[in-house]
Amino acid sequence: MRGGLRNAAPARRRRLASLIAAAGLWHGPALAQQQEVVVVPPATAVPTAPRAAPPARSALGLPLAGVLGDDAGWRAYRARFITEAGRVVDTANGLISHSEGQGYGMLLAVAAGDRATFERVWAWTRANLMVRSDELLAWRWAPDQRPAVADMNNATDGDILVAWALTEAAEAWGEASYRTAARRIAVEFGRKTILFKDPHGALLLPAVSGFSARERADGPLANLSYWVFPAFQRLPIVAPEYDWAALIRSGVNLLRQARFGPSSLPTEWISMKETPRPADGFPALFSYNAIRVPLYLAWAGVGRPEDLAPFKTLWGGIDRERLPIVDTGDGRAVEWLTEPGYAALSALTACAASNTPLPEAFETVQDNQNYYPSTLHLLSIAAVRMRYPSCLKR
Repeated sequence: MRGGLRNAAPARRRRLASLIAAAGLWHGPALAQQQEVVVVPPATAVPTAPRAAPPARSALGLPLAGVLGDDAGWRAYRARFITEAGRVVDTANGLISHSEGQGYGMLLAVAAGDRATFERVWAWTRANLMVRSDELLAWRWAPDQRPAVADMNNATDGDILVAWALTEAAEAWGEASYRTAARRIAVEFGRKTILFKDPHGALLLPAVSGFSARERADGPLANLSYWVFPAFQRLPIVAPEYDWAALIRSGVNLLRQARFGPSSLPTEWISMKETPRPADGFPALFSYNAIRVPLYLAWAGVGRPEDLAPFKTLWGGIDRERLPIVDTGDGRAVEWLTEPGYAALSALTACAASNTPLPEAFETVQDNQNYYPSTLHLLSIAAVRMRYPSCLKR
């Protein structure tokens, strides 16, 4: 790890600290002679037919398409972080790209009604990350390395985000190939990373390799930020045979059990071997991954207001314009996230928990910040416009 957790590039320390700590388990086979992939895998291969009838439309979550519109924040985001080729660039981590970022870029493009950008991002994703032997995405692409994809493991949250974005695109634009691709990915990560018969309820593995009970003494491991609740409300459109509602219930239940230390916050990585507890070998921090938990919970409108209470308490003081990384052992802040986009999470959480009006500048995305806080800010705006418009001052 470059300089350790404290000195790594801010917006991606959350991923790097987690993955490098598990390096012995995480790395897939190297592709010694591979250059950057340029052939786009077909997007229309038909997966197995659904084994269950699609749910009624009234039972599905809210559609994403168009909620951002041609917003100035989206235009600035597109210009700053998305290349002409469709690569979403993580500006705080060596300009790498990853399946998470490609998924977020695709989601935001649908929310903005920007089909041309969506197609560019999807095309790059197919060409460069869909290089595994299955239907999932390799998690990381580095522009200064050959092969650019050196680790063939997936990241389940990235697969979820891409499948969700394709589902929304298919609904918005009536494109059959998007629906087929969404189904193909959803069926695959459902088969390989969701443990529906776990004693704790449906359990989501963070990747195909490295986190199961077979591979870790404290396994299986979970990461609550991988429970993308609003995606699970929409994926029944393309993969109705899976019990997505069970996955939502298990995530909410895990959140209620993962209240560690004096601040009652979840750690990034949680051992599910017995009673949920901080996983071995990882810092017991509420950090870069976990700040997305209240975003997804509020966006989906699931759980109870008290489920958001620890986050609202943490982010509701005089320092609410910056977010702390917390050591759950003693409840102390060990670092601060100061880029302005992060504060959108605290505003959204207060809105969802107690209908607190949002700040006047909530819908203004500053353009002098990095990929991750900019992304979280736009996602928070989309969540509010979809589910909490009463909190907006207009």
